[in-house]
Amino acid sequence: MIYEHEIPTGSKLYFGNSAKLKREIERVASEFFYNAAFEEIVTPFFSYHQHQSIDEKELLRFSDEQNHIVSLRADSTMDAVRLITKRVGRSTSHSKWFYIQPVFKYPSHEVNQIGAELIGEDNLSLSIAMSVDIFEKFKLKPLLHVSNINIPKMLSELLHVDLKVFEKGELQKLFALDIPWLTKLACLQTLAQIDEILDEVPSAIKTELLKMKALSQTIAYDNIVFSPLYYVKMRYYNALIFRFIDKNFTLGVGGSYDCDGTESSGFGLYTDEIIEILIKRVEE
Repeated sequence: MIYEHEIPTGSKLYFGNSAKLKREIERVASEFFYNAAFEEIVTPFFSYHQHQSIDEKELLRFSDEQNHIVSLRADSTMDAVRLITKRVGRSTSHSKWFYIQPVFKYPSHEVNQIGAELIGEDNLSLSIAMSVDIFEKFKLKPLLHVSNINIPKMLSELLHVDLKVFEKGELQKLFALDIPWLTKLACLQTLAQIDEILDEVPSAIKTELLKMKALSQTIAYDNIVFSPLYYVKMRYYNALIFRFIDKNFTLGVGGSYDCDGTESSGFGLYTDEIIEILIKRVEE
């Protein structure tokens, strides 16, 4: 029996303080982006192309009147970039865009996001700096995790290890291989440790570690760790990625990607998690 006041698991209800915080976070973010010369885009709730950017198991799908498969928007990045480059781009050459909108994933998960895309700009430090600036407006200083998803992919092929081992964080299976440099790589967290291991790892891995090092040297943020073996299955992030984490909440993610030959970068902040952190801070 479903009571009249019940809402589906994974959906969102805001009232009182949480509704006020949501509105304030979105207002502060939108003002920040406008001041940084971004334009806003609001993409349709429905899409024909979501399967190209997200696992089909996460999509909520149905058919339109011509029997084409339509998905409820589960990811904003690729739809925004495609619409900007192939549709909106006919009337504007602007390359910096932001959006404040929810995405929806199977079976009934609603995720409110604040996102930005820098089309044609693959300097990921810009996305990190903007994320930090927005967090600072709410006196938040989450831990920054920097990773490179090329490293787990390369190790999977080199060592004949299933990528799921990295995706699930099953480090004991990597330790069992008894490879000294791999063990060091699994435990690596600091810039100094990157320098220490560069001469021990295979050359292809060294190249990817140097990309992480180069990114770190452009970041003016001291609450940072490196996670070279972190892997998440993404259809578009293709190298360097980052996450902001606070009290087991993921507050934001971002990375570099290629969309139809255009090297770009961007990030998304999770409004619901930021609200949760801010409410808990008041309660404490």
